[in-house]
Amino acid sequence: MRRPRPGGQRGTGTPIIIKVDGTNGGSSQLFMGYEDIPVGEAIQRHYHPHADEIVFVHRGTGVATLGDRPANVAAGATIYIPHGTRVTLRNTGDEPITIAFVFADPTMSGWFRDGTVPEGDPAPAMTADEVAARRERHREHIVVEPSVAR
Repeated sequence: MRRPRPGGQRGTGTPIIIKVDGTNGGSSQLFMGYEDIPVGEAIQRHYHPHADEIVFVHRGTGVATLGDRPANVAAGATIYIPHGTRVTLRNTGDEPITIAFVFADPTMSGWFRDGTVPEGDPAPAMTADEVAARRERHREHIVVEPSVAR
């Protein structure tokens, strides 16, 4: 379960499932995860300095913005995000967007594991200091940009 962030766009713990990485499945080459983005919420604008990403929209609708280019997405869409490209995905529909994401870098899982707890465990909110420390620890993998009011 994702730990809530102070002032974050996802105020409650939401599930994120790590499907494949070095720990789960033993891959030395890939990282794959699966998550829901609740109605009206978004993946905060960010980029990956060294890893390309593929996002597959399993269900739901929203707007993906790569760089400054928005595009409507729906179930069946595949979004290729070259490394260094700023991206956000906002749920504009009336049901959660369910996505699968893949990186050709299994060490990306550290970012996700560092901000979650196993399903069934309490998911205490992260403090601002914890969020900042996590971002610093993983800055070679992901750079999260400040939220912009919409």
